[in-house]
Amino acid sequence: MPEPTSSGVAGAAAAYKAFGGTAAAAASGATLAAVVVMLMTPPRDKREWTVGLISTVVSSIGGGATTIEYFQLHHWAFSTVGLCAMGGLIFACGLPGWALVRWIFNFIVERRDASIDEVAKDVREML
Repeated sequence: MPEPTSSGVAGAAAAYKAFGGTAAAAASGATLAAVVVMLMTPPRDKREWTVGLISTVVSSIGGGATTIEYFQLHHWAFSTVGLCAMGGLIFACGLPGWALVRWIFNFIVERRDASIDEVAKDVREML
């Protein structure tokens, strides 16, 4: 009987290879960011949960890809440690996504009955 640790590692390595290294880094970073965000700031209802999940995943992948492109970190994709670092970067880029979307939606809800002029005035005062 094989030992559980090496069998599990072999299975994880096979799944990693089958899924694709870069895609695995993006998927794991985005998923972990969404889980952390949902646990830290629980959504109030099902609709907010859906918006939070989508915004976290999009900001993880989009922000991570933009950061990797801007800082020319493509060479990270050629090593396992580099892929882990990419996953961490993608994770970090996803965390502010949910917060920004939640703040924007709260701002909109507070001014639901206001005219566009009043909203524009409020935005100008904040900036």
